[in-house]
Amino acid sequence: MTDLASGLTGQTIFVTGSSRGTGVAIARTLASHGARVVLHFSASPDKARTLASELGEACAGMVQADFATPGAAPQAWREATRIAGGRLNGLVVNHGIFDASPALEDYDTWRTSWARVLEVDLQSAVDLMREAANAFVDTGTPGALVAVASRAAHRGDDAEHPAYAAAKAGLIATVKTFARAWSGRGLLAYAISPGWIDTEMAPQGKDARARALAEVPLGAMAAPEEIGRLTAFLLSGACPSATGATFDVNGASYVR
Repeated sequence: MTDLASGLTGQTIFVTGSSRGTGVAIARTLASHGARVVLHFSASPDKARTLASELGEACAGMVQADFATPGAAPQAWREATRIAGGRLNGLVVNHGIFDASPALEDYDTWRTSWARVLEVDLQSAVDLMREAANAFVDTGTPGALVAVASRAAHRGDDAEHPAYAAAKAGLIATVKTFARAWSGRGLLAYAISPGWIDTEMAPQGKDARARALAEVPLGAMAAPEEIGRLTAFLLSGACPSATGATFDVNGASYVR
């Protein structure tokens, strides 16, 4: 048995945004290394049910939550904990939206779009992280969290998506703060900052895809399985001294 599998076997991990794209890859990878996963979907359960059927006994259950609704995140954590039998070992914050919030629109549109993006991509995420902290810190039952952020947190984004960049920057800052506060008291916290990931959210047209790849020295978008493998490594406990770190997965398109 590998060290990775040894660290994940018997662990139950709540993975948000796990009905499609990167979240599916994360859930599959965790399950393949011995973890049980609690899946999350926002609206339609069909894709989550398909994944749950594929994972079999490695799927502990599913949680429905619309994270645009204030207060949905703590409720989702409580439901995931119930499904897990009263104890979660880890959290992967992977959900998010990429809605436009252009500064040159009228003020009301600007405020509305910012409020929605920040609620989903930041507030609900840190609400979940707070729940994890309360479950793991000084309780005798330690755990870990991984937050999937974005390259945009470091370099900014295009003119249409300032709220997205701001939310992801706030997410990373919260990971760092939690790690500094509680890494010695039961909570390990990590962030991953991907560039383009080859999912349905990436540019699909030939020209748009070519423009996206033109800024990636590696010449390829990251496969969602890469995020899954890195997440599994971090949650396995193989490198606890990396707590507080942010891991770039962007093909050298942004090097800090």
